[in-house]
Amino acid sequence: MDTLAEVLEVEAITVLTTDEDIRAAEREQWDDGTNYLAVAPGVVMGYERNVATNTMLRKHGIEVIDIGGSELGRGRGGPRCMTCPIVRDSA
Repeated sequence: MDTLAEVLEVEAITVLTTDEDIRAAEREQWDDGTNYLAVAPGVVMGYERNVATNTMLRKHGIEVIDIGGSELGRGRGGPRCMTCPIVRDSA
């Protein structure tokens, strides 16, 4: 974390974690609790069903824009995945 802080030229890096037991945390991570899209400083988009993650982010002053995503989630995609290009230049 020290190296990351140095590269970003900030004093320190804060790692946010939810207050869940390991099973609940793993389930929410599998349900795309980690698939958020930063749309502005302090503003992210994420699935409404990720209650623990959304709550934790809000407690730390981050605005969470909840989105539904039952169909999108079936393919294990999310807000961030939806911004990835589906057509790419050849390597």
